[in-house]
Amino acid sequence: MNFLAHIYLSKDHPKIMVGNFIGDFVKGKHFSDQFEPEIAKGIELHRAIDEFTDRHPIVHQSKDRLRPKYRHYAGVIVDIFYDHFLSKYWRDYHVLPLTEFAANTYTILKDYYSILPDGVKNMLPYMIKDNWLVNYGHLNGIGQALKGVSRRTRYDSKMNESVHELEEFYEEFKTEFQSFFLDLKSHAEAFIKQN
Repeated sequence: MNFLAHIYLSKDHPKIMVGNFIGDFVKGKHFSDQFEPEIAKGIELHRAIDEFTDRHPIVHQSKDRLRPKYRHYAGVIVDIFYDHFLSKYWRDYHVLPLTEFAANTYTILKDYYSILPDGVKNMLPYMIKDNWLVNYGHLNGIGQALKGVSRRTRYDSKMNESVHELEEFYEEFKTEFQSFFLDLKSHAEAFIKQN
């Protein structure tokens, strides 16, 4: 899953959300030495979400539709597509309007700026300026996100072109997201309760 899903699945716990948000930027197993317990719990949650997502059969269906052209980048693309559906249909998942939820998120991230990894510190101003969490709900916003990720890949991933597949198979991806996300929500909620 991508940024919006990770933040949403933190269940309004600010420190867990920060850890969950920075999860991709923290390497190794000894992060509990670097971060306070609630932040470390968020990083663990991030990894649990990624592991659950990577193994889920519905996610494999979505990836298989993209794999012939995008190969191992299919998973990254599906993560971004799924954030599109969460953003677009946000009212189905949260009582706060997405604009307010996003503004609160940016405030929390700025409050914890001093502990953010350098990669997050570099990215955050662009994320806030272009309001990524809200703009994921629009096809042009997803197009911009895919272009940005594509620019940062080592090889020519062509991920910037995948918005065409999103448009062509929109209903299929939407249905897959909706089914999968129910399972993922339950998994994340159980993780938070148990830990």
